[in-house]
Amino acid sequence: MSLIRRVFLATLAATSLGAIAQTNANWPTRPIKLIVPFPAGGGYDFMARNLAQKLTDSLGQPVVVENRAGANGNIGSDAVAKAAPDGYTLLLGGIGPQAFSVALYPKLPFDPQRDFAPVSLVASQPNLLLTHPSLPVKSVAELVALAKAKPGELPFGSTGSGSGQHFGLEQLKAVSGIDVIHVPYKGAAPLHMAMLAGEVKVAFNIIQLPMQQVRRGELRALALASKKRSPLAPEVPTMAELGYPIDFDTWYAVFAPTGTPRDIVAKLNAAILRALSDPAFKERALALGIDLIGSSPEQLGTHMRQEITRWTDLAKAANIKAD
Repeated sequence: MSLIRRVFLATLAATSLGAIAQTNANWPTRPIKLIVPFPAGGGYDFMARNLAQKLTDSLGQPVVVENRAGANGNIGSDAVAKAAPDGYTLLLGGIGPQAFSVALYPKLPFDPQRDFAPVSLVASQPNLLLTHPSLPVKSVAELVALAKAKPGELPFGSTGSGSGQHFGLEQLKAVSGIDVIHVPYKGAAPLHMAMLAGEVKVAFNIIQLPMQQVRRGELRALALASKKRSPLAPEVPTMAELGYPIDFDTWYAVFAPTGTPRDIVAKLNAAILRALSDPAFKERALALGIDLIGSSPEQLGTHMRQEITRWTDLAKAANIKAD
């Protein structure tokens, strides 16, 4: 290669790198899409819309939420995994598509560890172990005793096969030795209505739905399936406090496509941490029992790997299948 050609190529490379660096420094220069892989109205949607508003203010460009639901969060997640890694397409993902899906689906169109750049954890939400008042139990110990007295007879509801609440049930079965009938519903709201009607008398469900009915005595909260008590129900003990080491907090996190420049990920992370510290955002979240948390990209990556291992092992041991 001639000297002139080598100088030309070196100059071209330096110019290109400089242009890329300048582009990243100016990011964002146009609207950002935040994809939610679930329908509007749920916890993922709440988190995305509140976060998008704060990020819009912080980054100076509109952050637009797009609900792309289907296949337990896999359709929206796949869209982000295959998007350009330029910081303009993000995912509000979490325990479902980034952990449970790996445990449930042998052939995903994406790999959560390979195809996403972790940005930050954003929140977690605990689940309650609930009973209908007509069930003659007032504690977890009494529930376990009843289930053992009637093996294979007690119906136990969940928000669906392969859901977090199904995984929680399998955890309870493993640590307590009970045998119950799994009754899956199509989501948290249908399960909640079935519990109120007494159609099913015991279940795990996200904390935000049943608290009004618990306060009125229409449902009974036995314990929280979380590492710590919730400010929304500080009087309710955790399962671990009662001798049952069960926790399956629903967690939410922001991801970008793999290959997104580090400086853009860092800028996003800083903006998310600022958003999560906003008092008004915290107040709205706490009203739903949601705990706003933040993390570094590295901490989120570690957390996701640990969750994938934990739930994959349980799915295999309990033979948990998706609907």
